[in-house]
Amino acid sequence: MEQITITAKIQISATADDKVLLNKTMSVYTDACNYVSDYVFYTHDLKQFSLNKSLYSTLREKFGLKSQMTQSVFKTVIARYKTILETQKKWIKPSFKKPQYDLVWNRDYSLTQNCFSINTLNGRVKLKYYAKGISKYFDHTIYKFGTAKLVNKHSKYFLHIPVTYDIEESNITDICNVVGIDRGINFVVATYNSKHKSGFVSGKTIKQKRAHYSKLRKELQIRNTPSSRRRIKTIGQRENRWMQDVNHQISKALVESNPKHTLFVLEDLSGIRNATEHVKTKDRYISVSWSFYDFEQKLMYKAKQNQSSVIKVNPAYTSQCCPVCGHIEKSNRNKKIHLFSCKNCGYKSNDDRIGAMNLYRMGINFLEESQVPSTVTVE
Repeated sequence: MEQITITAKIQISATADDKVLLNKTMSVYTDACNYVSDYVFYTHDLKQFSLNKSLYSTLREKFGLKSQMTQSVFKTVIARYKTILETQKKWIKPSFKKPQYDLVWNRDYSLTQNCFSINTLNGRVKLKYYAKGISKYFDHTIYKFGTAKLVNKHSKYFLHIPVTYDIEESNITDICNVVGIDRGINFVVATYNSKHKSGFVSGKTIKQKRAHYSKLRKELQIRNTPSSRRRIKTIGQRENRWMQDVNHQISKALVESNPKHTLFVLEDLSGIRNATEHVKTKDRYISVSWSFYDFEQKLMYKAKQNQSSVIKVNPAYTSQCCPVCGHIEKSNRNKKIHLFSCKNCGYKSNDDRIGAMNLYRMGINFLEESQVPSTVTVE
């Protein structure tokens, strides 16, 4: 068994009075985090015991925090500093700008089928919430709630709860299906599976929408006013949310349309940003900003939930190699018309489909090298 953690998001139903109280609590919590952040930056003290000894009384008196809220502030600041030190390898003072509130399960918050209970500056309050999709997580013999985050977006309140549970580990000996997935721009994904069936998700609509965002961003950059800069930031966030939703839908469809114990084979595109020097300047935004990594992450955790696996392989020649005779030649592929035509045996097909077929073959080779009993169809 192995553990997996997902984030359950629920919307809180709050009255006008509730919103005032939540806003005040979140604002004070944020101010307290900045106060502790300043102290840690100058002392380099990341031990909760000593921070508690030095600042506990001050936070209680200066900000009016409850005891448990004070401890949550310490944990929030310590976690942020540790993340910075791990990624940046140096002391950088984090600034807590957006109102937030980190909530410890069964201390700062609790959740039942009927209500959400939260600790505030005025004590404990109970609020209603929209329960769609959350009911299955109340079996605490299976699901464990972690430290949640209360956020305010567009005057709406959301609770982000990390939910941890055990799943059966995917065993490579149980693989019954292999799916090669070629990622691109003309087609977001092209697939080829053990039943020798191909699938395509067109990227036309996505290209058009991203072109719209790009054009709008350029117009706002020319204006270069405070309002235009705020607008650029807003549309950037909106574009990211939209693209994440697209990746969520595609990865979910891939997992649900294939049986358990499927092996998904992806190209390792970790160095794709270094390829910009080979791409025309006008095409770099599309080529580099395409969210391949986000799709990869979503597919990995969804596959794991379905007892399936994802591997990444070397992408070299996957679009130039003939899947029938194995002949590799750059001129096999005509990028302008998206056609692959083998110069050796004459096999023709869509170039993205060829990539998926070669990735499928590499998945088969991976299983053979792992000495897995043959349970998948080999051409």
